[in-house]
Amino acid sequence: MYAVIGAGPMGLATARNLDKYGITFTGFELNSDVGGLWDIDNPHSTMYETAHLISSKTMTEFAEFPMKPEVASYPRHDALREYFRDYARHFDLYRHYEFDTRVLAVEPDGEGWLVSTRCGEEVRTRHFQGVLIANGTLHHPNMPALPGDFAGRVMHSSEYRAPDAFDGQRVLVVGCGNSGADIAVDAVHHARSVDLSVRRGYYFLPKFLLGKPIDTLGGKLKLPRRMKQWLDGKLIRAVMGKPSQYGLPDPDYRIYESHPVMNSLILHHLGHGDIRARRDISDIKGNTVTFTDGEQADYDIILMATGYKLHYPFIEREHLNWPRDAGAPHLYMNVFHPDYDNLFMMGMIEAAGLGWEGRNEQAEMVALFIRQLAAGSPEALKLKEIKRREAENVLDGGYSYLKLERMAYYVHKDTYRDTMQRYRDALKRDMAASGTSSRSARMA
Repeated sequence: MYAVIGAGPMGLATARNLDKYGITFTGFELNSDVGGLWDIDNPHSTMYETAHLISSKTMTEFAEFPMKPEVASYPRHDALREYFRDYARHFDLYRHYEFDTRVLAVEPDGEGWLVSTRCGEEVRTRHFQGVLIANGTLHHPNMPALPGDFAGRVMHSSEYRAPDAFDGQRVLVVGCGNSGADIAVDAVHHARSVDLSVRRGYYFLPKFLLGKPIDTLGGKLKLPRRMKQWLDGKLIRAVMGKPSQYGLPDPDYRIYESHPVMNSLILHHLGHGDIRARRDISDIKGNTVTFTDGEQADYDIILMATGYKLHYPFIEREHLNWPRDAGAPHLYMNVFHPDYDNLFMMGMIEAAGLGWEGRNEQAEMVALFIRQLAAGSPEALKLKEIKRREAENVLDGGYSYLKLERMAYYVHKDTYRDTMQRYRDALKRDMAASGTSSRSARMA
């Protein structure tokens, strides 16, 4: 019996594949239903009312469970909540989960793990053969200290729900990732003024090009890395212009070396003067903010769109091979622990275009490894040795990703998926050679 922590997209993909390959498990979910952060009614969700999927549904959906034709190309959060509930019902996953249950501790116990949980007033500790951690990467705010004392309200983007919070306010948004850009655009229609403070340049991509979601275009012709970066960078500049034309700093790195911002409205509003670009903050006194270029302005709200930190409070860092100075655990393919063969970090991965299907492939690879290692499969034993030896290696495809904490678990999509495909194919061949199928036997 294995334990799965989380019932968001990654937890559900994990549950689906464990069930598919006959591995028994119990799932634990803090909320009362599935969907993770996509359930805005989940008190632990960081969702906001105007949030939509950043990538298109075609490039994001699970291959074996496509979204309905009537769902928009970039669905709103409530459509995605229903999608995950439908997915869980379709694959009969609800029966595996204990809802409204917090995982308190995960500790080694001989050849397995002790998992302590709390549901209401009841605390239980149970032994499991292994644990698959799938509680997500976007729920613990990264809240850097501000240089001074602000007299107004400081909030993180994780607290933001609806744009009426900005009614009549002078708003400064700090950071311009996808959430920061979305929220700044929301604020335009409610706030007295909106400024955007950034310390570095970003690449901005439109969601649609030639009438189609931009992430569905291209990809058929595989170009060398440098050529692709050069060509796509030229294309985006031709379509969107340079950020400096809108008052923002230009990126000092090549495209795809950090996650791009899928939002052209932010440039629209900058170009129309609805949003004013500001540099990094150097000092704050009362309501007055001073920027590194010497300019000053007064604000009522500072919204920190500064991202999230990985957070696994129920397990010690030492059990995750997570050095104190590292932004993420050191795991082979971001999932396999070098020493533990029964502890897996599911979904601790970001890559442009990976989608939920890429995470489903990860879940299938792990389920196959668990099953075939128990069967003594030569390919599983080979992977066991590889993960021990190569835990420090990053599948970056040769890209020089920015040295940011949020990029610590970033991979190159094609390199990652190709590697997963090789392992899945090899493990499936072993399974077929042994004469067993995914349903011929169940692992207790």
